[in-house]
Amino acid sequence: MHKLLLSICLLITTTVHADGVSSLKDFFLNTQSMRADFKQEVLDKQGRKVQMVEGTMQLQRPNKFRWDYQKPYEQQIISDGKQVFLYDMDLQQVTVRDLSKTLGSSPAAMLAGGEAVEKSFTLKNAVRKDSLTWVLALPKDKESGFDRVLLGFKDGQLKKMELYDSFSHVTHIAFNQIERNPTLATETFLFSTPKGVDVVGE
Repeated sequence: MHKLLLSICLLITTTVHADGVSSLKDFFLNTQSMRADFKQEVLDKQGRKVQMVEGTMQLQRPNKFRWDYQKPYEQQIISDGKQVFLYDMDLQQVTVRDLSKTLGSSPAAMLAGGEAVEKSFTLKNAVRKDSLTWVLALPKDKESGFDRVLLGFKDGQLKKMELYDSFSHVTHIAFNQIERNPTLATETFLFSTPKGVDVVGE
């Protein structure tokens, strides 16, 4: 009888600590920097694959991040904590945005922003039939460009993201080779416009 009660108590404790909202808060509390490889797949509303890219991502709180898309085309998204630079190497063009206008809408900025995420998103636990613990993030800003974002965690690490946009496209991002709290160089999050590249401000 005592063993049965103990098992039930352990099960309840595990369930309480494994919910998605707690996992997200734990991620923000205990992850000050992160580095990982990622694969990103975009599906249209019919479920057809329209894009498949891969690369590396790095973040440093507060509000610094870098996503390097490497295959099949090269692109960089870099935040120095004040501005976000979107560099398209094929177009030879850089788009510069103020970070404060991006924080509530960009998933990259969401991850680097920290515990204030609840100011921009309504958080709810989500259930999936897999080994991950999921949280649903609903943007409070209707102009964010995303209807909802799902984040999947395992052992305190962010493993997957799913982004549902206003055009009924779904973006799946899977993270691998994850490093939690690595030491990242300051230069990682600095962007210098290459010579001959057009700069577009918003």
